[in-house]
Amino acid sequence: MADEAALRALLLKGLAGEEAAHRAFLTEAAALLRAYFRNRLRGRAEDAEDLVQETLVALHTRRDSYDPNYPLTAWLYAIARYRLIDFLRRAKHRDHAGLDGHDFGEPDPEYDAADAKHDIKVLLDKLPEKQRTAIRMVKLEERSVRETADATGLSESDIKISIHRGLKTLMRLMAGEQAT
Repeated sequence: MADEAALRALLLKGLAGEEAAHRAFLTEAAALLRAYFRNRLRGRAEDAEDLVQETLVALHTRRDSYDPNYPLTAWLYAIARYRLIDFLRRAKHRDHAGLDGHDFGEPDPEYDAADAKHDIKVLLDKLPEKQRTAIRMVKLEERSVRETADATGLSESDIKISIHRGLKTLMRLMAGEQAT
């Protein structure tokens, strides 16, 4: 895994337009995030992986909010922490032992929900219908996999696979690759 300076250099090169550097940054960030979420969601590897993907989407869409005067990992982990909090709230784990004694800070005033909604819509529109519907219903509308399967007529397994494939495709799109 890359250290702070190497990660920062990759992000700054990516911000300057180097697609390969941005892709490398997202790959290195994924490794850090995977460890972060797996340590906090032990025994829930699937949820941890979903949070990795969601956080990578957030890092990509908010990459312009990074201030080079501050440590990159602090910015990265702040975004990850907000994703974890949102996940635990959605999962109704408000009293989760892993949150005791942690200061989560104030909401980010730079974050504009309208911008995020637009970015997500543009990206989702590039996905096949089945993947787009599965992600929208489960991740954005917070329906269960079972509810989504019942509403779409697909199996629960198909919904999970569509979400996983859709998130992977979104990551490729954000890294500048063509979706397959």
